[in-house]
Amino acid sequence: MRITSLALFIAFTATPFLPAQPAPAQSAPPKRPMTFEDMMHLKRLGATAVSPDGKWLAYSVTSVDLDANTKTPELWIQPIAGGASHKLEVAKPGDDGIQFSPDGKRILFLSSRTGSQQIWLASFDSATGATGNPYDAAPADGPFQLTHNSVEPDNAKWSPDGKFIIFTADVYPDCPAFSESTAASEGSEADTCNSSRDKAAADSKVKAQIFTHLLYRHWNHYTGEKRSHLFSVTVENPSPRVLFWRDLTPNDPHDVPPFSIEGGGGFDISPDSKELAFTENPDPEPAISVSAQIYTLDLTNPAAKPVKVSTSAGGNFNPAYSPDGKYLAWRSEARAGYEADKFRLMLYDRKAKTIKNVLANNKLTHEFDLWVDEFAWTADSGSIYFTSGDRGEEAIYFADPRDQDPVASGFAFDGEFSDLHPVLVPRPRGVSGEKYLPTVLAARMKINRPAEIGFIDFTPPPGQEPDYGTGIHTYFIPLTRLNDTLLAQLDLPQMESFWFTAKDGTKLQGFVIKPPAFNPAKKYPLKFLIHGGPQGAWGDSWSYRWNAELFAANGYVVVMINPRGSTGYGQAIVDGVNGDWGGKPYTDLMTGLDYAEQHYAFIDKSRECALGASYGGYMANWVLGHTDRFKCIVSHDGMFDAESAFGTTEEDWFNIWEFKGHPWDYYGKPDAENPFRKWSPSLYAKNFKTPTLVVHGQLDYRLDVSEGFQLFDTLQLLKVPSKMLYFPDEGHWVLKPQNSRLWWKTVNDWVDQWTKKQ
Repeated sequence: MRITSLALFIAFTATPFLPAQPAPAQSAPPKRPMTFEDMMHLKRLGATAVSPDGKWLAYSVTSVDLDANTKTPELWIQPIAGGASHKLEVAKPGDDGIQFSPDGKRILFLSSRTGSQQIWLASFDSATGATGNPYDAAPADGPFQLTHNSVEPDNAKWSPDGKFIIFTADVYPDCPAFSESTAASEGSEADTCNSSRDKAAADSKVKAQIFTHLLYRHWNHYTGEKRSHLFSVTVENPSPRVLFWRDLTPNDPHDVPPFSIEGGGGFDISPDSKELAFTENPDPEPAISVSAQIYTLDLTNPAAKPVKVSTSAGGNFNPAYSPDGKYLAWRSEARAGYEADKFRLMLYDRKAKTIKNVLANNKLTHEFDLWVDEFAWTADSGSIYFTSGDRGEEAIYFADPRDQDPVASGFAFDGEFSDLHPVLVPRPRGVSGEKYLPTVLAARMKINRPAEIGFIDFTPPPGQEPDYGTGIHTYFIPLTRLNDTLLAQLDLPQMESFWFTAKDGTKLQGFVIKPPAFNPAKKYPLKFLIHGGPQGAWGDSWSYRWNAELFAANGYVVVMINPRGSTGYGQAIVDGVNGDWGGKPYTDLMTGLDYAEQHYAFIDKSRECALGASYGGYMANWVLGHTDRFKCIVSHDGMFDAESAFGTTEEDWFNIWEFKGHPWDYYGKPDAENPFRKWSPSLYAKNFKTPTLVVHGQLDYRLDVSEGFQLFDTLQLLKVPSKMLYFPDEGHWVLKPQNSRLWWKTVNDWVDQWTKKQ
């Protein structure tokens, strides 16, 4: 499909796909502000899968039990053409990771029902959506446990020929490797070595560890001796005793793939099932490197070694073969050591062995200057759909990678899109051409609505007037409706966007959310949210941690600014924070807030509180020493002293890049020439006056808990009104439901204490 054919969509006068619409509400009661308990009751959409024939959608839905302090996923399935959804019969609560086999006759999923996470298989009937046992073995109506050993599979994916499954699992790299020659999985020499070492570590009265390398801890856990490896397991023979296991990266001392916050396996299998592409960082010192590379492996030769095909010095991620097998695409950064460099879309011609940046010569914009965040091939290999942060939205774009100068065209900008599935839908009657039209099934969230999956449509649903503006206008037609009943009860205001001019003339964006039951004649206190990263952005997306709607719910205006360092505005804006943490980003924030105060008369600028986490926590600490305009501050997991933070973080590459070297590189130089001291909030403690709530987790290894302790110690000694909320069982994020409830109560009570006084 050439991308120009999508222009046909504009002329449509009938909707090619429309799931059943709910009946209009009868005399609905008045809406109310959202509570924390409401937010916990909302169902959370997880990973999705589409059957090969395009008839069925399978997905994971996580429910929170606040009293039990648990989050439990469940697997659901529903017909894409419209109809009721139902829980997958063979699945149990806690199961996840569903995938359809290439022929659509089986499914796999991950389950811990036997005590450890293993791969399970079930038959699938596309005519009815029914599931059962995939083999002639009892029980005939139940799923089949494929794997049976101490190695717990994750990220399982079918091979295109359906004969084997590739997955990731953690193993001791110095144990004997699983190989086809061992045949039996459970009880093999490799399995016994791994299981016995796990047991010995668990039973030992000594819990001390000896470190001989960096990255000995990461995010919220100590890395230990195990490493993630890639495995394959055959599925032709159902007997677990004769399954053929194979460690595809045997004895590798590196994690394959490297850790990713987004998760996922970081690998793909060629359409002929003969080759594997995967991501690995070969650097001997991973604590100072983000230079992950793309490798391919010949799966037909057990003696084959991985071959590096990427050439960029920066990070390379998410390899994906074109369906016709001619190309391999991936996301790539150019600069070594910089985890927030622009993510480009690279295309590797497997026959010619050449690589090109697909969007380097965009006919309209010269070079596409936004990040490629996620991408998916169309079935005919003619186009790639991808998402990209774009001025507060996560938009969908498409391009034909085969063009000499492809155009990146955006067509869905209303919300944050992810989990792309290019599909074909029936062509409307009266429109000439082929029987089916290409579109995309995707998950979408908005600031006031959690994620649902649905179709991107180019004609409005019944009862909605079409948009006749310039360009291609799209409509999101939801397929899932996980939370309609509860959301219909809640007053969740729309987010408004505004633009302002920074002190150096740069145009930047901000957002405002009014409180529920807004009265324009009133004055409202304000919560000023500062995003993390620093290479991140506020935008039209839902969150269960820093939810802007919940911040506004108890009578506040919420203002969010995207300063220098923010994504979605071009790489120059992203790079603008490097080496300048408390410089332009700080003045951008203050200028944006000035603009909001001047243009929104309902803001009471005498009752404002600044709140931030991670880099936002750093900036909250910086604000503490540089202005008294706020009545209070909330600093969550923020950097207080850049030199001590350098010595206690695990990802050294981050501070080396952001502060332009190591602390010892600047010893003997004046503070003005030393970014570790120039940008340390700790050195401005004599200016601290604003009441401050400090929040930190013991298991935060990105910004060690000592940063929070130092800040609280300083505030107490200076007799600045302060409080510390300490979580011994949380890392960089507060994830446990009851801990989250305490977080929201403590934060909101603190803000109320200082801003609602008259």
